[in-house]
Amino acid sequence: MAEPAPQTGVRAPVGVDTTRPSIARVYDYSLGGKDNYDVDRVAFEQIQRIAPRQGDVSRMNRRWLHRVVRYLAGPAGIDQFLDIGAGLPTVGNTHQIAQQENPEARVVYVDNDPVCNAHGRVLLEQNENTHFVSGDVLEEGTLLENKNVLQYLDPDRPIAIILCGLLHHLDDELDPPGVMREYISRLPAGSYVAITNFFDPGDENPVLHALAKQLEQAFTEMGLGSGWYRTRAQQLEYFDGLELLPPGFTELEDWWPAGPPARERLPEERVVIGGVGFKPPSPAPRLRSVPSDE
Repeated sequence: MAEPAPQTGVRAPVGVDTTRPSIARVYDYSLGGKDNYDVDRVAFEQIQRIAPRQGDVSRMNRRWLHRVVRYLAGPAGIDQFLDIGAGLPTVGNTHQIAQQENPEARVVYVDNDPVCNAHGRVLLEQNENTHFVSGDVLEEGTLLENKNVLQYLDPDRPIAIILCGLLHHLDDELDPPGVMREYISRLPAGSYVAITNFFDPGDENPVLHALAKQLEQAFTEMGLGSGWYRTRAQQLEYFDGLELLPPGFTELEDWWPAGPPARERLPEERVVIGGVGFKPPSPAPRLRSVPSDE
């Protein structure tokens, strides 16, 4: 049996340590980037033994992000974005998509890895509306109370929070639904939350369930040390207090696709799902009539 992978990721940022695989660097490699090392490539190759086209999953995730941000910055009218777990810069970053729709859109990227922060500040802070901040999704009070975030975003106006491929790196002990409840409780009405995660379909599809369990073992025991595949019911808890936008919490290519499919969907692409939730205004209190004295 393989030795368990060293704990990495959200709890213990890898930074400049080249002896351990990094979530950000592995993702960079999966997208064809150059900011990665042998240890990252070996970790990703462990995944590819089970899912040879896992790189297509990373690219699918980026396409989903582009469609979501384009909608939020366009028809939805959101002009403040908080991209948590931003990782290393790549092609088509959140601010580039948002500012195509609205040049005045403000985007704050956050990551807890010092390498991501260094690269992000150099490559992403391209204008006065784009900033990269060091922070952690798990910090006390949430990032919505982080003074470095709040110097760029107005907490009293609608904000879109982006969490692409992040919550599946939080183990159950860290209580991902509880983390999301804290964020949602602090968001002003009219805000949005966009989430993608690894997906275990369970009894919905026994074949894909088996693939999800194999991939989870590869991620947690042989690769990055984190990467849990959770059921739809478990992940719907992340949207507690929000209204899910149609078509709901779906396979990524089912969420407002750009056109007809160019090919049959890969099995590894079907064990990732995503959705966008909207925080509605609080209902107005109902006034009760009081009988007048006669």
